[in-house]
Amino acid sequence: MDNGILAAGAQDIDFMIHGLFSYKIFGHEVWITTSHVCILIIMLILIAFSFIVKHKMKAATEVPGGFQNVVELMVEKLDGVVDGVMGKNAPKLVNYISTIFIFILMSNISGLFGLRPPTADYGTTLALGLITFSLIHICQIKYQKPKKIWEDMCSPLPPWLPLWLPINIISEIAVPISLSLRLFANVLSGTVMMALVYGLLSKIAIVWPAALHVYFDLFSGAIQTYVFCMLTMTYVNQQMETE
Repeated sequence: MDNGILAAGAQDIDFMIHGLFSYKIFGHEVWITTSHVCILIIMLILIAFSFIVKHKMKAATEVPGGFQNVVELMVEKLDGVVDGVMGKNAPKLVNYISTIFIFILMSNISGLFGLRPPTADYGTTLALGLITFSLIHICQIKYQKPKKIWEDMCSPLPPWLPLWLPINIISEIAVPISLSLRLFANVLSGTVMMALVYGLLSKIAIVWPAALHVYFDLFSGAIQTYVFCMLTMTYVNQQMETE
């Protein structure tokens, strides 16, 4: 597979990111890669789904039918997960957490549909980690007083003895790195394993790799989505607690 996105042809399958075309902006060459296109495809699917849901829910009935029942179940489950972790702070962030949950999950399982998972690209997971990092500190500044922030950064020593400050700063910087690397490494490992299966066992890789897809794409993808969102909620909720 030279520049393709879809997994076609057993011997040509690889797990690399390929450049599709480039353009120049402010004198710098910028490449559009397979990751960008896969993200765009997932975004278009989610946007189309949201418009369909909006249209269908306008005619919602008190006793939900098939599609309405599925949508309401999804919303209730996501609301329950966020409320279980964030408590009284859940209404403030339930929309954001639900959005990244659905996006990451769709990205992780996109390998089932022949796409290269965007979350197997560190550029994608790092961006998600930086968004969480920014949200953490926005909430920290909004809900905590400067004195409390300084005391936390000097902890466990007294605030007048900031010997622990450099270590705490490093631990804060490590948050987006650890979040992004955990998601990236787990999704990439599944992508590499499936590429090796199809590449090395091409003649006998028929039907039975579906069981591996269930684990690497569905099970592992869902677990990593849950872990990323759970850690995001935990970090943010800690900063929103004033007591």
